[in-house]
Amino acid sequence: MTVTTQTWVDDPQAHQRGAAAAIVLDEAHVQFERRRHEPLVAVNEVSFAIPRGKVVCLLGPNGSGKTTTVNLICGLLRPTSGTVRVFGHDPVRNRRQVLESLAVVPQETALYDSLNAHENLVFHGRYYGVDSRQLPERIDSVLDLVQLTDRAKDRVGTYSGGMQRRLALARALLTEPQALLLDEPTLGVDVHSRAAIWDQIRALADQGMSVLLTTNYMEEAEQLSDHIVILDHGTKVVEGTLAELKDTAGKQRLLLHFADEESAVSAAQLIERGQTVARRDATVTVELSEAREALALIQRFEDTPSGLGGRLVRFELKESNLQDVFLQFTGRALRD
Repeated sequence: MTVTTQTWVDDPQAHQRGAAAAIVLDEAHVQFERRRHEPLVAVNEVSFAIPRGKVVCLLGPNGSGKTTTVNLICGLLRPTSGTVRVFGHDPVRNRRQVLESLAVVPQETALYDSLNAHENLVFHGRYYGVDSRQLPERIDSVLDLVQLTDRAKDRVGTYSGGMQRRLALARALLTEPQALLLDEPTLGVDVHSRAAIWDQIRALADQGMSVLLTTNYMEEAEQLSDHIVILDHGTKVVEGTLAELKDTAGKQRLLLHFADEESAVSAAQLIERGQTVARRDATVTVELSEAREALALIQRFEDTPSGLGGRLVRFELKESNLQDVFLQFTGRALRD
């Protein structure tokens, strides 16, 4: 599949804000008026860009504004204030142009179980208005991309969850979009299917497609994202590359595994105040500002009269991960 480029058309300033961006939100704000209540702010002056050929991951707890943000980009909602541009077009005023360049893969696959894969794609291709002369070639191309060519004549009702999600991705690609919105693309699929979908998403981005991904899997965000945006209560709390976000968390974690729970309790009490300490069973976790603190701490155990160091079975030094960043900025787990 070949991904072509599109130019900025109806908003010259969008070009100035970032010629490399396919989608730009500039202080986008959505507020719903309510009788007898204060207005509900669903998205609070959110700004970010999705560059061409990059995967941007939108993370946030339930109710953080992810769905509203996606609806803004699709043109299903008009911002109360601020702007949204898709290849320079206003998604509401220029809906046709936006839909020609944008495709959405929702959580629900919405495929016809009684039809085979090829028949599903023929139906949806005609519905989307794909040129009938080009449709057969496009169907072959997208089936090949998602590795379903050999199952094209099988009823979709016989497909696994992972295969159905791959077919939903193929359906979205029939219109040869320049940007793709993926809502939980691997929800409920097995590990092997998840890896295959990841490979396909990464390949599309490498060909120049812009991708916005919402997911509840931290590993998925870490594996796929070129850039990550975290929302909470409708507000963008932080954004950056994975490396940049991990740097903001800063601290490393030292995991101390003791021979018994009593030793772990003694170790936790020995660690000086001011350090963040957690204990679970016979394991003590300590947050460190820098790695060299670990050796000094372990040496303290060795020097105790009780011989606490001798009951330390092993230790691990772990870097901050995306989960740590998420908890730091939202105070909640991703699925809360």
